[in-house]
Order: sequence, then C-alpha cells, then structure tokens
Amino acid sequence: MASDADKPSVSNAEENRTRLCDEFAAIAGTDSAVAQCYLAENDWEMERALNSFFEADMEKIFEVEDSPERDKSPKTKRQKVEEPAAAACIDLTEDSPASTHKPSEEDDGKLSLISWNVDGLDTDNLGERARGLCSYLVLYTPDVVFLQELIPPYVQYLKKRAVSYLIIEGGEDGYFTGIMLKRSRVKLVESEIVTYPTTKMMRNLLVAQVDFKDQKLCLMTSHFESCKGHAEERMKQLRVVMQRMREAPDNVTILFGGDTNLRDTEVAKVGLPPSVCDVWERLGKQEHCRYTWDTKANNNKTVPYVSRCRFDRIYLRPATRDGVPHLVPDHMALVGLEKLDCGRYTSDHWGIYCSFSAQ
Repeated sequence: MASDADKPSVSNAEENRTRLCDEFAAIAGTDSAVAQCYLAENDWEMERALNSFFEADMEKIFEVEDSPERDKSPKTKRQKVEEPAAAACIDLTEDSPASTHKPSEEDDGKLSLISWNVDGLDTDNLGERARGLCSYLVLYTPDVVFLQELIPPYVQYLKKRAVSYLIIEGGEDGYFTGIMLKRSRVKLVESEIVTYPTTKMMRNLLVAQVDFKDQKLCLMTSHFESCKGHAEERMKQLRVVMQRMREAPDNVTILFGGDTNLRDTEVAKVGLPPSVCDVWERLGKQEHCRYTWDTKANNNKTVPYVSRCRFDRIYLRPATRDGVPHLVPDHMALVGLEKLDCGRYTSDHWGIYCSFSAQ
C-alpha cells in the first residue's frame, strides 16, 4: 500500500493541470478557461481533449455529409465547405492565365515545391482562406506541396478542388500534416507516418517515397513541437529528421519542408550533417525570404508583441551517386503575402515556394 508520501501533493497536481491547460491553449489557439473545460471533461487526457475540441469546432464551420468514400473508415467524417453553385470542381492541371507565371519549369525538368502551415486551427474565414490556398496552387502549379495544421474538412475541401493532386494525410483526427503530389508529374511509391515517441502535441513525421522524371525522391514534412518551452522536444524531432536524411541511400534525393518552430540556436546545438543544406542559407540568406512568421506584417493573429521568426524551413540532401541527377536549389520566394477579400491572409504563416534544377 502506497504511503501518503508516495502520492502527488495537491500543489503538484494543480501545477500539472495548469501546465496542461497552457499547452492545450497554445495548440488549440484558445484561452485557459476553454482548455480547462475540455481537459476536465476528458479526464485530463490531452489527446482526447484536443480531439473533442477540434471535432466540435469543425462542425460549426463545415457542413457534414455522408460519403461512400469515407464509409470504410468509421473514424473520420466526410465534410464539405459551402460553395457557390458555380464553383464546383476545379482541375488545377488545366492551363490558366496564372499558370504562365513559370511556363518553362515543367519543360526543363525543374522540381517546384510549396511548404505552408495553413493554420486550419484558426476557424475564422476558413472557407475563404482555403480558397486562397487553391488560388496559389493555380498560380504556382507546384509539383509537391507540404502542408501543416490541416484538419479533416480542409482536406476534403482540397480533394474536391485540387483534383489534379494526390493528397497523402499525416493523420485522421485533430490536426495533422499532408503532402500533395501533382499526379501528372510525381508518382507515389509508398508513404509512412513516423511517430515522435515523446511529443505532447500530436506531432509526427510524414514520409513519401516518389518518382519524379526517373529520379527517386524521399519527401518529408512535419510540424515540430510549438512554443519556446518545448525546445528539447523540438530538437529531438529535428534529430529524427536528420538521421533519416543521413541514412537514406545515395541514389535518393531527400527534401524536408515544414513548420519546424526552430530557433537558430537549436539548430546549432543539433547540427546539420555535411550532406544536408538549409535551402534559404544555400541561396544566400535573402532577407525578403527570412521571416515566415512575422506579426509585424501579418495580422491574422492578434498578439501584444512583434515576433519575426524563420519557423518554416526547407532542407535538402541531394543524391550523390554517379549517374544520378543532382538537385540544386535555384529560387525561393514567400507566398501568401496578399490579403484576401475578407481582410485576412491565407494563413498566419507565409508559405515558402522553392524550385530546384537537376545537374
């Protein structure tokens, strides 16, 4: 029988619950009172409480509909965004005036990529912001898209609108990452979800092995642990990614992109393998591409401070085997800098657009 000394004190229990409330509020973008309500209703289990919160919040914004496609998977629901009758399916492979933005890249074999935390947890103007994302897909026609902070109805919206892309989901419940592959250019071989064993925020690593113009690519995206106080977990997650990049076969090119929440001091502590480059650094550390989270320029989040951080990053480990195309970065730009009709941006993060040439 446990003695009283073995039992957690009241103050320890209160401290633990306060910490859980703070973490819930940071992940869900809500206040501590709402966090306490959902945690208490779910026996103070973080994952259950978050799933309950997201499910309730999503039903306020998206209309639920039955779907034979989803009937096989009882864990998820088919949901849709209300759309004007004229805006049904849009095939993003079709030529459009905007697609002349980069007319030569598909001809000369360049690989193009967008990585973006789309902030699906922010439910304000979510339908218009999702349409904003699709507009950028039409404009840039990227071969690969890495997305973070997706929620199930956002994915269903993309499946309806971006029919020229295959969407790989990094989860089913709550919020998660995704990879979109242009069907006409990138062929999926296999995908997997790698768990982070000590994450407190439902984070993981989504990996897709693909073929692109006879090149073998390993594509990876993740949303590393958020908030300043979770630096140790964030660095653990970076080490998982770097180990994967280091150990991949030498005939495979590895591209990682995502919302890393990393600070430069944390990257310095972990260190990048010699074979891996930070694409922004490789392209000369261009100042106009530095800050992807910038509350000075982006007012989607109302915060009482100015924060300018390079949270979103792209890492490349080219193939090194003789006779295999060697990818090098040749361009980077931030996307999502224009306000939508609702007066807000597509996300509280800017997206990153990159292109790569084969040598």
